[in-house]
Amino acid sequence: MRPIRTFIHQNGIKLLLNAEKPLYDLTKGKLAKNRFLSSVEVEDIGTSVKIVKETNNATYIAKYKEDGTIDNGDFKILLTTDMHLDEDYDLNDKTFDRIFKQIRDNKPDLVIFTGDCIQSRFQQIDAIQFAEWMEKIGVYWAYVFGNHEAREEKSYYKYLIFKSLVDYPHCLSKFGNKDLFGFGNFIINIMNSETELKHSLFFFDSGRDVIESHALNDNVPLEYVNSYDYIKPGQIRWYENELKSLRNTYGEVKNSLYMHIPIPEYKQIFKLDENGDYMRDGNGELLREADKQLIKNENADILYGRAFETVGCSKHNSGLFESMKKNNAVAIFSGHDHVNDIAFRLENILLVYVQYASYNAYNLGNYEGIVSLPEKDWQQGVTISTVKNDGTITLEQKMNNIYL
Repeated sequence: MRPIRTFIHQNGIKLLLNAEKPLYDLTKGKLAKNRFLSSVEVEDIGTSVKIVKETNNATYIAKYKEDGTIDNGDFKILLTTDMHLDEDYDLNDKTFDRIFKQIRDNKPDLVIFTGDCIQSRFQQIDAIQFAEWMEKIGVYWAYVFGNHEAREEKSYYKYLIFKSLVDYPHCLSKFGNKDLFGFGNFIINIMNSETELKHSLFFFDSGRDVIESHALNDNVPLEYVNSYDYIKPGQIRWYENELKSLRNTYGEVKNSLYMHIPIPEYKQIFKLDENGDYMRDGNGELLREADKQLIKNENADILYGRAFETVGCSKHNSGLFESMKKNNAVAIFSGHDHVNDIAFRLENILLVYVQYASYNAYNLGNYEGIVSLPEKDWQQGVTISTVKNDGTITLEQKMNNIYL
C-alpha cells in the first residue's frame, strides 16, 4: 500500500502546485502563499559532476573535464543547515534568495543540507517544491534529517518527505540500509579516477529524542529518555564495515561525516565547571562571549567562529568519535545550534558547525539573552569545504552579510 499511497500524495501535491501558480503570479504572492519559492529567482548553474556508479546505499561521483576525463583537482562542497521553513513566507524567500546567491557565486560541485530544513505544517508540499527548486539550479545535492522534520524514526510521513527528495535526479540522498535507525544513512564517494577514491562522505540520521526502547537496547540510562538523540551502535558498525569494504578495494580512505545533532565531543572546547556544566557568570548567565566561553588547549585548536549557546548534543556518548579516530576520519559536520559557527580541530579531526540559513528561526537578531545585533553581524551563510587531491579538506566561512 505504501507505493500507491505515496504516488497519490506526491502527484496530488504536484497538481496542486501547478494549479496554484497562476493565482500566485496574478496576486503577486498574496494568495497561494505555500508556493513561496515561486518568487525566488534562480538560474541553471549546471555541473561538471557525473555519477560514476551506484549501489543501494552509496553513490560514486567525479568531476569531469571537457575532454571527458576525470578531473582530480579540488572538489568544492557548499554546506548549509537549519533553513526552518515556516509560514513567514517573506523570510522563507529571503532564506532561499541567499542560498541561491551563495550557490551561484561559489559554484560548488555538491551542496549539502544538514537538517531542520523542511518543517512547516505543509512539509510534504515544501519538500516537493524545495526539491524542484534545487533541480532548477542543476547541481548535485544531498540532504539528511534534523530533529524537527519528523518525530517518529520510521513513520510514513518521514518516509514521504525523504521519498519526495530522493526521487529527483540531482539528489544523491538514499534511504540506505533498511535495518539501520531512521532514514538516510548513506555514502557519497568522490573519485579521483575510476580506480582511485579521493574522499568518502558518510551521512547519518541523528534522530530526534532518545526513546525508551533504544535506551533499553543500548544500555543508556533511562533518565536520558526524551533528551537529544545519539548515533546508534548499529550506525557506527555500518560506518566501520563500509569503510572496511572500501579499503579492500581502494586502500586507506579519508572520510568525513555529516549529521544534524552534534556529538558530545563538540563540548570539549567550552569551559565547564567541576560538575561538567557550562560556566556561568555572576548573574547566572552563560558565558556567551567567545573569548570567555571558548578555550584553547593542547587537544583543541579553534580555527574560526563564535559560540553563543550551549552544545545541543546527546547526554549519551555512543562512541562515534572514537570510531572516527580509528578509521582515518578527517572531519565531522553538524547543524542544530544556530548561533554557534565554531570550527575546531580535536585530536587531528575537524569538528565543524555548518553555517545556518534561516531568517525566521532564532538568530543573533533575536536570540534570548543576547543584545540584538545588527544584521551585518549575524551568522547566516554557508560553509565551503574543499576536498583536495589527497583527500584532505580546507574550510571557509561565507557569510550572507555580503548581500546586504
